[in-house]
Amino acid sequence: MYKEGDEVHIDEEEVSGGSKEGVVRWVLAGGLILAVLLMSIVWIIPAMTQGDIEEEATVSGEISSMEGGDSTDSIVGIDGEPDDGGEVTQEDGIEVIEN
Repeated sequence: MYKEGDEVHIDEEEVSGGSKEGVVRWVLAGGLILAVLLMSIVWIIPAMTQGDIEEEATVSGEISSMEGGDSTDSIVGIDGEPDDGGEVTQEDGIEVIEN
């Protein structure tokens, strides 16, 4: 700060009360890079060490396990045979099982 006559001249650092070195920018950039690296490690390492049992819990594992085998998820009885001995009839092209 200096004075020229009645005018007071103050430089930018004195007015703002701090320095203009851009340190905050570097801290934020470093923190962002560190967060991305740590989150990637947390995700990639378990994915690489995943075994057969864990793989079946994924969507791609479900699809691959269903490709080769017979899927019997919703099959209750053999086609055309009721489970409880009831009579099978057709009404308007729809199979109806009498109980």
